[in-house]
Amino acid sequence: MVIKSNQRTDDLSGLLLDWYDKNRRSLPWREDPAPYHVWLSEIMLQQTRVEAVRGYYARFLEALPTIEALAKADEDLCTKLWQGLGYYSRVRNLHKAAVQIIEDYDGAMPRTSRELQKLAGIGPYTAAAIASICFDERIPAIDGNLLRVFSRMTGYDEDIKSGAAKSAAAEFYDEIFPQKRCGDFNQALMDLGACVCVPNGAPQCEACPWQFCCHAKANGLCHELPYTAPKAARSIEHKTVFLIYYQGRLALRRRPDKGLLAGLYEYPNTDGTLTASEVPEYLRTLGFSAVQAHPLPAAKHIFTHKEWHMTGWEILADEWEEFTSGKPRKHELFLASASDLRDVFSIPSAFAKYTAQIRMDYLE
Repeated sequence: MVIKSNQRTDDLSGLLLDWYDKNRRSLPWREDPAPYHVWLSEIMLQQTRVEAVRGYYARFLEALPTIEALAKADEDLCTKLWQGLGYYSRVRNLHKAAVQIIEDYDGAMPRTSRELQKLAGIGPYTAAAIASICFDERIPAIDGNLLRVFSRMTGYDEDIKSGAAKSAAAEFYDEIFPQKRCGDFNQALMDLGACVCVPNGAPQCEACPWQFCCHAKANGLCHELPYTAPKAARSIEHKTVFLIYYQGRLALRRRPDKGLLAGLYEYPNTDGTLTASEVPEYLRTLGFSAVQAHPLPAAKHIFTHKEWHMTGWEILADEWEEFTSGKPRKHELFLASASDLRDVFSIPSAFAKYTAQIRMDYLE
């Protein structure tokens, strides 16, 4: 349920903005809040911590400094620049949206949250953030930080990830939202949630400008709110991964354009945990004949809804049927050089433990 404060709404917004002016985080996209910069940062910050984003943000802008440059870029370059951030659908949609902006909006970022949501990968939160920060639209950018602050301020004790919770939060913030400095107000709420009304550990209530009217603080509920419904158990998938070296190159393949890790590159792998006696037969299905096969360490990667439990093999091959017969093998395997791995092909972090095992002295 929502318990509304009796405090005057202009007092609440003024107190928060005063706090923000004194305590705001210095972030590169805030110091130069061009629409492209804000958009890029908001996409990068989805599911990712601020400190992890800083380096990627600078590298991406150095390579692709404008929306036009992003629209013209090859998708493989975009994913390579994104490598390590994960959730690669974000960068594919970023690229698609840049093309939309060039083709449909004459290269200028749309100025309203409604229009921004027509772009690939931009939902209600990101649209509200861009529209308020760049164009001063009066709209709350409802993310996890704003939902947590709302829940503790009002005593909202139902599932905070539900649509009903987002609607209730939007109503709450609409009542206290200022008429001016709309972008600053959203960013103040983001900072309040990220630095004071924190999700894990004890919130820093003594530093909060709204502590005097917070339901959770008054009732000792800061650790109970917000409430989140239990997650379903993740499924477990077993895989066997291969680092296959042939003629100074490493075998790779591209994943399908849809589904998990869509369109990214991977090392050949198969479902299940293959034994030493089963490895040669699987390699034959790829057209390889192995001279040496050595086991690699086991690895695990956790996705949102599933886990991969992996075993690995290092393979030195002396024959590849595709090279001798010219007949394409299944899974569209190809060979990559050391420079290809470094500069061109993006290998997702799900395979990070095997990427670390690559023998660069085997590659040209």
